Amino acid sequence: MDASRRQITKIAREAGKLTVRMMKETGIGSGEFDLIHAVRHHPGATQKEIGELLNMDKGAVARRAASLESKGYLLRRPSPADGRIRLLYATQQAESLKKSKTVIESAFYEWLLEGLAPDEQETFAALLETLYHRSKQESRAGFPHVLARLEEAEP
Repeated sequence: MDASRRQITKIAREAGKLTVRMMKETGIGSGEFDLIHAVRHHPGATQKEIGELLNMDKGAVARRAASLESKGYLLRRPSPADGRIRLLYATQQAESLKKSKTVIESAFYEWLLEGLAPDEQETFAALLETLYHRSKQESRAGFPHVLARLEEAEP
């Protein structure tokens, strides 16, 4: 049984709602932000590679990338190996989005933690750090333990 009752997900969703609300001023939607984030972490990736990463079809990536390019957030450059292929790069304007999203999320989490006593905040932060490292390790390994549980649960 999930002792957390998915509360981490629910809190992150509320933070996301605030972020989307504040990011609307930039003209960027959450799907566009996801594409920018992927490109920032994979500079020079092809539209096909970004599509696979985000589970989007190539046409949808191309349309979204063209929109973000027109807004000044992405650069699409022809591949030196094959001019038909477009390589994606984040602009400085896209880099500044990361900072604004981080500021919004930080303000939300600071406000949220004010409801805890200082010693509770420290304990909570330490537990979150432990859980974060465990989740990152599982992710990097390809989720073997979680997938095994899911396979056991199948009828």
